[in-house]
Amino acid sequence: MLARSLLSGTAHDLAPLLREVASAVGVPVAGVISDGQTSIRRAVAQALPGVPHQLCQFHFLREAARPIFEADRHAKTVLKKHVRGVRPIERAAEGANDPQAAVVQGYCAAVRSAVTDDGQAPLAASGLKLKQRLEKVADSLERVVEKGAPRRRLRSCNS
Repeated sequence: MLARSLLSGTAHDLAPLLREVASAVGVPVAGVISDGQTSIRRAVAQALPGVPHQLCQFHFLREAARPIFEADRHAKTVLKKHVRGVRPIERAAEGANDPQAAVVQGYCAAVRSAVTDDGQAPLAASGLKLKQRLEKVADSLERVVEKGAPRRRLRSCNS
């Protein structure tokens, strides 16, 4: 409704702008929604006394979810430490051209891809997403081992 360059964003500078907008719209201001900066809250209180002021929904959710987001971020850091050794495994398989090396490289790429995905609070829990992706990789590896193990035993028993 109004844009103007200001030398500072203090409540003293913002209050006259809010009064100007309130008078220009021609209807009573029923409420104000902002990101919750202290200077904006003070300016609303000065310029529009008695008008309710609320934190915008995104900022409110982000602040409410901050402890969960921080715990998720810590969990992601711990998970990353557990898979940090994937690069040497990938390097060891680089020179080989056999099917097993291709499978190893594929799994290493899946792990590296899972680690690089980040989220924006409060909408995405990247640590939880990383855990789910790594569990899928681990489950797949377990299925490969289960399928491969009996065949090897049968071959060794028949030889």
